Amino acid sequence: MNLSKIFFNVTEVPELRKRFIFTMLLLAVYRLGAHIPTPGIDVIALSEFFKRAQGTVFGFMDVFSGGALSKLTIFALGVMPYISSAIIMQLLTVAIPSIEKLAKEEGEYGRRKINQYTRYGAVLLAFIQALGIAIGLESMKSPSGIPVVPNPGFTFMFVCVTCLTAGATFLMWLGEKITEKGIGNGMSILIFAGIVASIPNAAITTFTLFKNGEISLFKIIGIISIILAMIAAIVYIQEAERRVPLQYARRNIGRQAVGKYTSYLPIKLNPANVIPIIFAASVLMFPATIVKFIHNPIAQAIYDALQPGSTLYLIVYAVLIFFFTYFYTAIIFNPEEIAENLNKHGGFIPGIRAGTDTAKYLDKIVSRLTFAGAVFLTLVAIVPLIITQKMQLPFYFGGTAILIVVGVALDTLRRMEAYALSISYEGFLGRKKKKLKLGTGG
Repeated sequence: MNLSKIFFNVTEVPELRKRFIFTMLLLAVYRLGAHIPTPGIDVIALSEFFKRAQGTVFGFMDVFSGGALSKLTIFALGVMPYISSAIIMQLLTVAIPSIEKLAKEEGEYGRRKINQYTRYGAVLLAFIQALGIAIGLESMKSPSGIPVVPNPGFTFMFVCVTCLTAGATFLMWLGEKITEKGIGNGMSILIFAGIVASIPNAAITTFTLFKNGEISLFKIIGIISIILAMIAAIVYIQEAERRVPLQYARRNIGRQAVGKYTSYLPIKLNPANVIPIIFAASVLMFPATIVKFIHNPIAQAIYDALQPGSTLYLIVYAVLIFFFTYFYTAIIFNPEEIAENLNKHGGFIPGIRAGTDTAKYLDKIVSRLTFAGAVFLTLVAIVPLIITQKMQLPFYFGGTAILIVVGVALDTLRRMEAYALSISYEGFLGRKKKKLKLGTGG
């Protein structure tokens, strides 16, 4: 991947430049909204509360929202309600035959209907989360005893729930617009922007702790070394692929048929990319958001058990990452379909019979790669949490955020490169057609 070439394409290719500027403008809107507080909140009291929440699941969630949750801005819920709804819809697609038929056999209409159901589900989940937060905030106080909500009541409840639900809905629309008219996957880009926005604050916090003697230089050097090693490992694994050799008995090039043609089928070591991590984090965040604001011993026990670094949290997180890695890979990679397409185009894997044997062979390869990818994702997500606990760091430090930032950055750069390439091909074909027309007319 040539970075200089990609950035050159952004400046020189008009369509790519428009998409890039459009994406940057929408991200600016997102960051602006992340600083607009929800009415009726004592921001100072809330800030005191969140200072004590560093290193907990709330600190983890605040990193994903780019600090919007700790200030309870209109974008405090982020895109997690939409992601949770998308997970539910994908699970329902597998479990309910009518939805599966809608997804696979109804084409564009089916995809639009499923997207519509996902949006409705996202609004409903956002409303439930917002209601739980509003109820909890009314009885919450800062460590110094100041109420977070000075004037509780129906008016505050209505305004708070409306603002948070509307903010999450607007972010859902923003993400879809980035996907449609911008660059990359809109939801992933918004999560990426939120995490990156929290980096300066984390750096300032670390420097302040070092200045006050609360953290040693040795720990800082250790953290930086771990981060650099993780970035290198993530880039290596994300770019690694297994190339399955292919041969074609006959291949048509233009009007001519040529003989044997050799190619390969690239299969990523981690086909699911960062999606399993995002899905797993979303599933863990949703109940934590609700139970924290419910003043009940059982709810408090669940919240305490789901703190980053706890044994239950690590086990559940690892299981969810494995599940979503296999689940999402099964959605995006269909060995039977690939084997059928190869057979239609006269392609085959040397030494493997076409049809069912090819599908089984590809499934075996993907299963092994998926297991390796799931192990890697789990280690990246969990090991830094254990290190944080052992080093007794007073702030959140996890591989999940690093993996998402690096993974989304690589995916976006790859899409920019592919988009520029497709535009150049379209321009080339357009010039050829124009020459042919001029030649015919003359």
